[in-house]
Amino acid sequence: VQLQASGGGLVQPGGSLRLSCAASGRPISSYGMGWFRQAPGKEREFVATIGYSGAITNYIDSVKGRFTISRDNAKNTMYLQMNSLKPEDTALYYCAVRNYYRSSRSSSDYAYWGQGTLVTVSS
Repeated sequence: VQLQASGGGLVQPGGSLRLSCAASGRPISSYGMGWFRQAPGKEREFVATIGYSGAITNYIDSVKGRFTISRDNAKNTMYLQMNSLKPEDTALYYCAVRNYYRSSRSSSDYAYWGQGTLVTVSS
């Protein structure tokens, strides 16, 4: 499975971005997926996860109410809509897919990773 993350960029505080994660090589419709991020000088952290059908989602507390994870299995793509962005959201954002149908907050549960897309929130 290859994952291609895109949609990052420079945005002012309070702005919005939508990240996409396009999968190829295997249908993702049966597998849980997630977004993680790594800020400069910090460890990678969980951001959001979604189950195979999209019905189950989970978020880190700091993004609840601002970020929305979704997926379009027909397009083999996952998304992260990010609103009300803050400077502390600045990071390299990675998408990942599991070999299991459930969502997960643990990076060790993910089998495949994308290359990351950079989000910079600054005025």
